Amino acid sequence: MKGIAKTERVRFQNTLTFLEKTLPKTSKILDLGTPNDMSAFLTQNGYEIDHAHGQDFDLHPEVIAKDGYDAVTIFEVLEHLVNPMGILQAIKAPRLFASVPLDLWFAKAYNNDKDPYDRHFHEFEDWQFDWLLEKSGWEIVNTEKWNTPVSKIGIRPILRRFTPRYYMVEAKRP
Repeated sequence: MKGIAKTERVRFQNTLTFLEKTLPKTSKILDLGTPNDMSAFLTQNGYEIDHAHGQDFDLHPEVIAKDGYDAVTIFEVLEHLVNPMGILQAIKAPRLFASVPLDLWFAKAYNNDKDPYDRHFHEFEDWQFDWLLEKSGWEIVNTEKWNTPVSKIGIRPILRRFTPRYYMVEAKRP
């Protein structure tokens, strides 16, 4: 994991540990997103990953409705969608592993004015994400939260050491 920031290494390792609890390495995974450092890390650790990318998922949720997968992973993608329910309902795989950033009272939602796809439409509280999953037809099996240790000085970096930033959920179709 050379060249990857410490906060990302922590997030990647936490994600891998969460998956390894119940998802066998022989599982075929459809990841909602483009190939990235996280999917490369999971592939290096034994998972077979295909990607569903290249479309606007709000307008084309059917892109993810593909058969033949044991699980779908969605890591820090749903917060970018106006309507994440459409994607969640379209999934055909029997299992879902998804993570989202949690809404933090001391940090505003992320917005990159230069790139319209690089902004957060939603940041969730855990109960909101649970409710979205349940309304989309999923049964929550396992959850976990973790924080993002930051080596900067200041009030927000100190608060980030103690406040969970990411929320990971494993869900299945009932």
